[in-house]
Amino acid sequence: MSDLTLYHAPQSRSATALWMLEEIGEPYKIEVHRFDDGSLRTPTYLAINPMGKVPALKHGDAIITEAAAICCYLADAFPKAKLNIPIGDLRRGPYLKWLFFGPSCFEPALIDKMLKREPGERTATGWGNLDLVLDTISKAIEKGPYLFGDQFTAADLLIGGGLRWGIMTKSVPIRPEFSAYAQRVGDRPAAKRASAKDKEIAAAQKK
Repeated sequence: MSDLTLYHAPQSRSATALWMLEEIGEPYKIEVHRFDDGSLRTPTYLAINPMGKVPALKHGDAIITEAAAICCYLADAFPKAKLNIPIGDLRRGPYLKWLFFGPSCFEPALIDKMLKREPGERTATGWGNLDLVLDTISKAIEKGPYLFGDQFTAADLLIGGGLRWGIMTKSVPIRPEFSAYAQRVGDRPAAKRASAKDKEIAAAQKK
């Protein structure tokens, strides 16, 4: 029996954690939720994640929330998948930077764009504005194929996944380097399996 359980709602940030689970190749269970039935606000679920959000991951007695934290945790917990930069490697610092850059800079800048909010002052917001964020990502992936050369890591999953979402929602302007990078990460077999599972779950909820 799997020791990993993903608390998941389709077509949400939880898709990132689902993709990560497919990448590590370990068996896992999915507990499916939806946003319109109150299941994320029950005492039982709030004991898992007091924020009432997905994703959440249970691994044995450990509960991890927040998509980037889940990706970091799984990459370290299952090093055979080679999705992390291990402690002791000087690249570990930049790797952690990109793991945090996704939710702390890239996503807020995208949300600003999608909600048509004026970006804040660079001294007041951690991300400045979307152009600055995108230029930073562009420079990091210009040598490719991934953020750390030939090694695909959990950081690529977060940044590449964010670019895929941004391109799909037309929040990210088309640049050749973004399209190529997004295509590379999206072509990974684990990404395709996760996407297929997510769509299957979403379709089942509509019945």
